[in-house]
Amino acid sequence: MTRPSLAAPRIALAAALSLAPSAGLACACGCGVFEVGAGTLMARPSDSESGFSVWLRYSYMDQDQNWENGSKAPASDNFDKRLETSFITPGAEYMINRSWTVMAELPVYVRALTTTDDGTVFGPAGSIYTANLTDMGDLVLSGIYTGLSEDMSTGLSFGLKLPTGNYTGPNGPLGGAEFDRDSLPGTGSTDLAFGAYHIGGLNADNTFAYFVQARYQFAVFTRNSYRPGNELDAAAGLTYDFGLGGSSAISPVLQVIGSYRLRDQGANADSWNSGYVRFLLAPGVELRVEKVRFFFDVEFPFYQYVNAAPNVAIEGTSGQLVASVLLKAQAIFDF
Repeated sequence: MTRPSLAAPRIALAAALSLAPSAGLACACGCGVFEVGAGTLMARPSDSESGFSVWLRYSYMDQDQNWENGSKAPASDNFDKRLETSFITPGAEYMINRSWTVMAELPVYVRALTTTDDGTVFGPAGSIYTANLTDMGDLVLSGIYTGLSEDMSTGLSFGLKLPTGNYTGPNGPLGGAEFDRDSLPGTGSTDLAFGAYHIGGLNADNTFAYFVQARYQFAVFTRNSYRPGNELDAAAGLTYDFGLGGSSAISPVLQVIGSYRLRDQGANADSWNSGYVRFLLAPGVELRVEKVRFFFDVEFPFYQYVNAAPNVAIEGTSGQLVASVLLKAQAIFDF
């Protein structure tokens, strides 16, 4: 982000695209946080009437702590012990004019799940093993409307997530023995998403700016008795633009990201142990050099409440795996 009054189209489009639906990130573990906030700034020069950009985003999350309600819980309560994931997401956007932009993203999951064998997979019941899966997630198509204000400082986004990702797992139509439905790359559902954003300056030359944004996603068509929980993701942050000469700049960013997800539903969902509220503090930095931009941030949860079965006896497991830190890096090229 940079000067709203001098480069509002750049900022507004950046925020609008950061409101795109969650790029097929299906997991109930909270992957949607990677799709909001300053890390998805698809900015264009302030005088652009149209243009094309491509990007590659890398996100990483290592969920190795069992959590029940508002606190850490014994690892023995949860069948699953660790869920380590790298999300590799290529994407592209085309700015048709100053009012409309279209975008597409298709993530790839590289995932390792360490869990407890029930005696039907690799070993005796109670033994611990790790299963690996690399596969595509769900394709997301988006439209962003930036015509609400002349300076593009306020706008709306509309998204459609298609069930292109693997939602059956490696061992059959209902998810397989290794991965549950909420940890597969695809949900099997068709989702809609709606978002909004606003950008503003905080000093005379608008080098100091703020942004707020929110996105709500919900499934409209589902498969195989699994409906992912509706999810609201939002971000609010501050950024300061240090010009480096020409069109180059470096901009530190400090933002708070929040997520609220309802329980999953259906015969193949773990409704007891799904759904959460989470807030993260995310410092980061963006570097712009001519037509290339790089972004990196580190996201630290400072509050989280996850739904959990009241006791292990209900279904043999209680709690959800959470990560102590999340990482995101991104490179963008504007043609």
